[in-house]
Amino acid sequence: MKKEIFRIKGMHCASCAITIEKAASGLRGVKTAQVNFATETLSVEFDEKIIPESSFFKAVESVGYKLEKNPVTGGVEDHSSHTNHKEQVKSLKIKLIIGGILAVIIFLGSFPEWFSFVPKFLNNNWFLLILTTPVQFWVGWQFYSGLKLLIKYHTADMNTLIAIGTLSAYFYSLVVTVFPIFFIKGGIIPTIYFDTSAVIIVLILLGKYLEGLMKGRAGEAIKKLIGLQPKTAFVIRGGKDLPAGAAGIEIPILEVRVGDLIIVRPGEKIPVDGEITEGESEIDESMITGESMPVHKIKGSRVVGSTINKFGTFTFKATKIGKDTVLSQIIKMVEEAQNSKAPIQRLADLVSSYFVPIVMGIAILTFIIWIIFGPVPEFNFALINFVAVLIIACPCALGLATPMAIMVSSGSSAKRGILIKDAASLEIANKINVIILDKTGTLTEGKPRLTDIVTLSNRDKNEILKISASLEQRSEHSLAQAVIKKAKEENINLLEVRNFQAVPGLGVKGEIEGKKYFLGKKEDFKQKEDLENQGKTVMTLSSDDENLGLIAVADVLKKESIEAIKKLSEKNIEIWMITGDNKKTAEAIGRQVGIKNIMSDVLPDQKSQKVRELQKQGKKVAMVGDGINDAPALTQADIGIAMGEGTDIAMESANITLMRGDLMLISETIEISRKTIRIIKQNLFWAFFYNSAFIPIAAGVLYPFFGILLSPIFAGAAMAFSSISVVLNSLRLKK
Repeated sequence: MKKEIFRIKGMHCASCAITIEKAASGLRGVKTAQVNFATETLSVEFDEKIIPESSFFKAVESVGYKLEKNPVTGGVEDHSSHTNHKEQVKSLKIKLIIGGILAVIIFLGSFPEWFSFVPKFLNNNWFLLILTTPVQFWVGWQFYSGLKLLIKYHTADMNTLIAIGTLSAYFYSLVVTVFPIFFIKGGIIPTIYFDTSAVIIVLILLGKYLEGLMKGRAGEAIKKLIGLQPKTAFVIRGGKDLPAGAAGIEIPILEVRVGDLIIVRPGEKIPVDGEITEGESEIDESMITGESMPVHKIKGSRVVGSTINKFGTFTFKATKIGKDTVLSQIIKMVEEAQNSKAPIQRLADLVSSYFVPIVMGIAILTFIIWIIFGPVPEFNFALINFVAVLIIACPCALGLATPMAIMVSSGSSAKRGILIKDAASLEIANKINVIILDKTGTLTEGKPRLTDIVTLSNRDKNEILKISASLEQRSEHSLAQAVIKKAKEENINLLEVRNFQAVPGLGVKGEIEGKKYFLGKKEDFKQKEDLENQGKTVMTLSSDDENLGLIAVADVLKKESIEAIKKLSEKNIEIWMITGDNKKTAEAIGRQVGIKNIMSDVLPDQKSQKVRELQKQGKKVAMVGDGINDAPALTQADIGIAMGEGTDIAMESANITLMRGDLMLISETIEISRKTIRIIKQNLFWAFFYNSAFIPIAAGVLYPFFGILLSPIFAGAAMAFSSISVVLNSLRLKK
């Protein structure tokens, strides 16, 4: 399967999205086709062997819209859409200014009884016709794609409603202007509605313009991330690349290659991801992690592209460039989240797909009823109410309700160091009632230290440490690193190990000087029990014929662990700790941190099974982890949350990535999800309530009782306001 994101030109409404999705989804080989109204993009998954991309361009163009593939430069998306967005807003502004001036003049000229100061020539119908024509066909041109859909493809969208409504008013007024005698002979007062046509178009365009400005604000997170990337790098290269007497050469960042040695001076941005080979410094990584305090880096430390070098000068080797850098992955992840659909949006899409045809039916019925039963002049009343129904019912706000909230939420979350993979994950996080926390590296620092060595034989402590460290030197487990580190501190030379074997969840074994040894979990001893009651992990060193000693390792709790657990408990979330440690050690850690539900002695391949067991009880489970062995459980959980300090595979398997290992971000993620869903529900309620409540009023239900009619001009203003209110409500998520 291949996934592509295309920019859509000419899309103005939610029902446009339905039309485009239908056109793209109807092609053979398409798995999914999703349109995001807020970001104006089409995300498509398809089998590239079956169908070429060009087919999508033709399919979408056939229903009146154009696609533009997002270009890629040096592995990092060019994001020219932000430039296109500015150009679209600028174009709307020009049309709005010209259309607004003309609409004001038309409105003043249409009501001489109200505005006696207006020159007489402005009251002339022919003059008003000349002024209205450019507003109708130039300023409002973007709405005529809806007519093409109706005539050629027998479907409709928001543009269809606006086009039919304003054209009805325009052409009726045109006929009145050209053939007034026809109406007079029929006993109909020849009334013009050029003001209705012009003012509605300008008001809706005003809504679109303000919407565009606010969309720009909603997308600030992406634009800021893109702007963080430096343009050049100072690279150490030999040969012809290096000018005589120079220590390095400054090159465009797109020319940096993996393996290049790059010099970074104080105050400069780090060009790409890499590893320090010489020097040390304090690095400001706040743009990646959200953490304001600089991080000390030494030789061997990883550095992230676009972070800022605060003090020292250092040299590092480039390990990731272009689309592989952390910044590019963050941009990609945020954009994919903004372009994805939450399950709750399906309701809005479903309503919109049926809403427009139903509204057109109601408008036609309204026209017929007023023609038959309306007061004199019947046709005028019928026309006004017909137009009002079409305009008031435009489902623009309904289409904006979900994607705008998702767009703002995912962008602001990224700035706080919380990366959300897609909109569905954001919605599901709102329903989480159980969180499973991996112990090592999640609740604890993940950097255990050796605390105790106990002899059980005639071997001394140094010999037990020497054998243990020798066995562990080929293991990648964090406990192994603690043992090896202690041996190095004691200047102990390690021995050669043959037939080494790691037994997942149990320990390691191998041959040293012809004798077999095992280091890991084994039967209990009094000394072992005492150490485990202190919350330490205890490993037994044994040979074929005897137990030689005990190695105790302690992993320090993260300073925020206790407070983070308290915060989650306050949200009525059931918390579990999962660990490979034995029950006594696990319970000791649980007591320290405030977790009562413990899963101990869990082997790596059993973690996903433990998640399933809770899911079978009907619970919505989030799994939090950072290691390779957490990946299956992260995938199995309803929501997988990876700590950003962990492994790449854990981050790939997760739905949400916390870019720093701060457990407080888990509570913050849940709160962001809850607030986002709350905002979406508010948006959907008001958008749907607005459309449903005002249609009967626009149809004239109140006229027989109170003599109240809804002016089409007011309907246009109300429709624009409803869309703006949805966007403004969504922008509250930036706080």
